[in-house]
Amino acid sequence: MKAAVLYGNEDLRYDDYPTPEVTPGTVKVKVGATGICGSDVPRVLHHGAHFYPVVLGHEFSGDVVEVGEGVTKLKVGDTVSGAPLLPCMKCDDCQNGNFSLCKHYSFIGSREQGSFAEYVVLPEQNAVKYDSSIPYEQAAMFEPSTVALHGLLCNDYQGGGNVAILGGGTIGLFTAQWAKIFGAKQVVVFDILDSRLDLAKRLGADAVINSKEEGYQKQALELTEGKGFDYVFETAGNPVTMQMGFELAGNKAKVCFIGTPHVDMTFTPKLWENMNRKEFKLTGSWMSYSSPFPGKEWELTAHYFATGQLKFDRELTYKTFPMSRAQEAFALYKIPGEVKGKIMLVNE
Repeated sequence: MKAAVLYGNEDLRYDDYPTPEVTPGTVKVKVGATGICGSDVPRVLHHGAHFYPVVLGHEFSGDVVEVGEGVTKLKVGDTVSGAPLLPCMKCDDCQNGNFSLCKHYSFIGSREQGSFAEYVVLPEQNAVKYDSSIPYEQAAMFEPSTVALHGLLCNDYQGGGNVAILGGGTIGLFTAQWAKIFGAKQVVVFDILDSRLDLAKRLGADAVINSKEEGYQKQALELTEGKGFDYVFETAGNPVTMQMGFELAGNKAKVCFIGTPHVDMTFTPKLWENMNRKEFKLTGSWMSYSSPFPGKEWELTAHYFATGQLKFDRELTYKTFPMSRAQEAFALYKIPGEVKGKIMLVNE
């Protein structure tokens, strides 16, 4: 088959690669579309791969073209998205249903062949069936949607409160939608790009705030009658937005950091004291899995994509490239501020 094969740092070639074969309990999927995740960028551009050569890619959708012995829940022709985590299923974390915390895991698209290819093979339990009316590009966004929903679950989210979403990227906009689906009184999205804020409004945000504008904090507090937000979700992984979360949280709020920072962070004593004086609870969120594997995050994404309540907008996708131009797609990430949204690779 053909695949976008990473041979070394910035050395991504569309090349011949062995076609994976099904084994008992697995299915082979013909990849329709696959997204470039933020975690793929350092793997390609900053010496971040575990080994070479490797086929990356873990946000994907496609059609089942072959099933292995013992497969009972899927058949040839089913449309599926892939849950990329391969937990050991034996450690204490796995036995307690905390698959995201498994320390002995493997992962499709980083430690095993991924979806930047014509075909990928995965265990039956990792192939999440979805309604065939959903376009491949939308279904390739299962994984970011599930990451967003996992953050809500980690943050003990309940409806009825004011919710702040810090960062209007793909995961932030899915987090905003999940908060609305499950009954937020008001969802406010913060970003520095008006184009992302406009998209947030189209996807159902009640209000948007450009945090580059002077006085944005006063504007935000006015939306909550001066009380601050009941739930804060940081989705950008930026020290600036992480610090914003401490300021925007209300008394007894629940704050969740979904984003992953890539630079050192510091907090002033005054800023940190927000957590003490407001007695808010701060938690992290990692990946997107729960019991029974792969979890309600994946099941509910399939359901709400099918009903249309979880919305997809073409502007969630910044650009779409054929798989043969994967190197060109990754080159865009070398231009500061160029990529605004998801880049999608498709098999022609």
